[in-house]
Amino acid sequence: MTGDALPVRMRGVRGATTVDRNEREAILDATRELLEHMVKANDILAEDVATAWFTTTPDLNADFPAIAARRHMGWTHAALMDAHHMNVPGALPMCLRVMLLVNSSRRQEEIVHVYLRGARVLRPDLPATS
Repeated sequence: MTGDALPVRMRGVRGATTVDRNEREAILDATRELLEHMVKANDILAEDVATAWFTTTPDLNADFPAIAARRHMGWTHAALMDAHHMNVPGALPMCLRVMLLVNSSRRQEEIVHVYLRGARVLRPDLPATS
């Protein structure tokens, strides 16, 4: 390493949003919106995404969120996984979550986790992302 170059490390970036209805395009649109906010907030390039793990609450099953990552974000070489989140009584319904593992020169405390729409209640300690 030379000069002031920062080391590149694997970082986890979390995000969540809610989906208005259990329909294919609603899930894909909400996923695209969330990923776009996460990418912008953290200066993420497609080539830096190692993996994305998507979960949805059981009431969202009309399509796979990973399709939006491939279609709209161009993440054709990243490892993508879809699953249902735990069905905890009283948990936020119609919720889509993602955990990205990305190569980044940012320090952990510089990573911006993004919570949109109704999912903001999951992390009230974080500033709202516009």
